[in-house]
Amino acid sequence: MKRTGIFVALLTILAVLPTSLSAQGRGNLTPEERARRRAEQERAFQEELRTARPIEALNSVWIEELTWMEVRDAIASGTTTAIIATGGIEQNGPYLATGKHNYVLQGACEGIARELGNALCAPIVKLVPEGNIEEPSGAMRYPGTISLRQETFEMVLDDVASSLRKHGFENIVFIGDSGGNQSGMEAVATRLGGRWTDARAHYIPEFYRYRDVFDWMESELGIAEPMNEGIHHDYVITSIMMVEDPTTVRYEQRVATGKATVNGLSIEPLDETIAIGKKLLQFRVDETVKAINAAITEGR
Repeated sequence: MKRTGIFVALLTILAVLPTSLSAQGRGNLTPEERARRRAEQERAFQEELRTARPIEALNSVWIEELTWMEVRDAIASGTTTAIIATGGIEQNGPYLATGKHNYVLQGACEGIARELGNALCAPIVKLVPEGNIEEPSGAMRYPGTISLRQETFEMVLDDVASSLRKHGFENIVFIGDSGGNQSGMEAVATRLGGRWTDARAHYIPEFYRYRDVFDWMESELGIAEPMNEGIHHDYVITSIMMVEDPTTVRYEQRVATGKATVNGLSIEPLDETIAIGKKLLQFRVDETVKAINAAITEGR
């Protein structure tokens, strides 16, 4: 038993010894040797950055769905616009999911990026200012709402935009689907414009002009809300959410209980409402693409 114990102890020492010697060796490197090692590592890294993509690229406009090689190659081929979309988690009445704005942006950002033809979408910024936290105000008075401080929100936008610029995107576009997001996006875009010389940040308020969507729905589709129920929802946003996922507006539950109306407009039948939602979404996409192209052309 004693010999076995000694043998195990020797094995333990031998196992640790190479690591210790290796660490000691690294500590004994001269400044020139350390510099040479760093240079070798940097050369290897730069070589990796130039490595050809081994497989076909995924057909997606979402940066989070792409590999780093796919993003690299997209930028190299002229995809130099990045869209940062801001949504929110807030109360939206008894029927709509708290992530209402994020569901809208899922379809909107993809449509905008594909129509532009040279853009990718950053991950949706789902957490935004929704009211005071410690002494709840605004939407924060309702369970489920998640709020950021204004300074936190703007710092996140600054960091996301700066990351994209560093990788080679030349035009960073801010769009938001909530009123409380607008001032923060505008402020950050203005600050970045004063700081950057090799890229431009663009705040696009046209995306959030819901009044234009209602006017178009009435003039082009002949649909108008006959009343306002005073609930934090409307037909436009409900039908657009249904394009993404009808469960987000509790479609089946509302039909089952006779509550499938929004401000006096029915959301039945399902296919018809989704078809209308697609048209409304496309109108928003078209108007936003026009605004983005104008902002880039005019340098605003």
